[in-house]
Amino acid sequence: MLYRQKKDTYIRNYDGVGYITSTGIFNDRCTNDSGTVFLCALSRKPQSLDELTDKILPQFTGVDRATIKADAAEFYDALVADGFIVKGENEAELNAQDTGFTYNAILPKTTREDFSPTIQRADTETQDLLEKHFAGKPHLTNFQIELTSKCNERCVHCYIPHKFKLNNITDEMYYSVLEQLSKMGVLGVTLSGGEPMTHPHFKEYLRAAKNYDFYVNILSNLTLLDDETIQIMKEGNVSSVQVSLYSMIPEHHDAITTLKGSFYKTRDAILKLIENDIPLHVSCPTMKGNKDDYGDVIRWCHEHKIRAQTDYIMMAEYNHETDNLANRLTVDEAGKVIKDIMADDTDYQEAILAPDFVHRCNMSQFNPERRLCGVGISSCCMVENGNVYPCPGWQMMVLGNLNESSLEEIWNNSEKIKWLRSLKFKDLGGGECCKCDKAAFCSPCMVRNANESPTGNPLEINRHFCAVAAKNKQIVLDWREAKLKELGKS
Repeated sequence: MLYRQKKDTYIRNYDGVGYITSTGIFNDRCTNDSGTVFLCALSRKPQSLDELTDKILPQFTGVDRATIKADAAEFYDALVADGFIVKGENEAELNAQDTGFTYNAILPKTTREDFSPTIQRADTETQDLLEKHFAGKPHLTNFQIELTSKCNERCVHCYIPHKFKLNNITDEMYYSVLEQLSKMGVLGVTLSGGEPMTHPHFKEYLRAAKNYDFYVNILSNLTLLDDETIQIMKEGNVSSVQVSLYSMIPEHHDAITTLKGSFYKTRDAILKLIENDIPLHVSCPTMKGNKDDYGDVIRWCHEHKIRAQTDYIMMAEYNHETDNLANRLTVDEAGKVIKDIMADDTDYQEAILAPDFVHRCNMSQFNPERRLCGVGISSCCMVENGNVYPCPGWQMMVLGNLNESSLEEIWNNSEKIKWLRSLKFKDLGGGECCKCDKAAFCSPCMVRNANESPTGNPLEINRHFCAVAAKNKQIVLDWREAKLKELGKS
């Protein structure tokens, strides 16, 4: 009997904690010290139970071979049952089972909400376990590489100033970064821009990232997608493609991208990726130009079994210019979006109607000693010139440059990243947020603060988002009161 890692699963050893994740079943798992040995014996090459046992046996003292083999069979059969690996008599049988992600297997919207099939068997939430394991010793697991600042669109809301969309990453820089990421045990790599497909070597770069067995994500407008790129995505089993679709009205979409014909190119590319079973995630940032359109986008995506979401939050350009904010929704316009989202979310409505909802909202406050943000804990990003920064959009917060230091050196020793990791909620606005009664409806963000602040201060409270949180709370509590009155429970 042969066992093999599925083409859409990824295995890492995080300092003795084994980790396996699957893009096909949208699930992951952690293992203890012993389980890590069994897990890391697997590979993308078929191996018999005897071969796996031979690899495992030397790592245990005082345990006989029969016991190891029996434990291995039980361990691997559980992974087979949960969809992480395949088992068969020969390679053809393994291939037949290794189907990977397919839209044909996804249940319709009426049955599932997010089109993310899952199997839960672990007693402890994986991310909780990893957070505890890495407490006090941040471990880089996901890294975003901006291949180019160039873009063929000029979206009116973009946080990258159009005047800076000029440069490509060099081959030397890109391949050096991949090598460094591999040595650091990084799991996920996101290729972005600008528009990454404008880079003349995008296809070669995509192949190279998959050769390192990274979980590869692509952020793209898809207007430049071609059949060769799709084939590379399929062969390399790209884990996810994220694209923005602003409206189902072509003129509205094109007015936001300022690229005529971009709607049809993006929409048709999405349909091609669906035909080829490439996992997709559609975002529909909502702004003045499409404030009445996002619902149709979400419905269209659900009809095609694509995960989709809207976002009514917009931040200023990373150099603190605010021209793009002319497109941001007013507080009242954001309120209408909040109402619409709530109207479509029956689970949220049920939670709002719970007897203790108001009490929990009033009691919800930010803990002064709680870490302010997760930046620099498991992820960071880079731009094409080698600058490393904490998260997308915060490109003025330079942690270091890869022409001068290794990524590992920056990750472990950058003074700025140490400072970011040290920040707590009591540092935000002099502790003001810890006294706010709208905490249940607010998610403070340092990059939004920094980009909109004339001085780039990430700890300066952004009052626009305070007003949106207040509007959110008012809408929810007013809806609750009206609904309870309608139900005769007020």
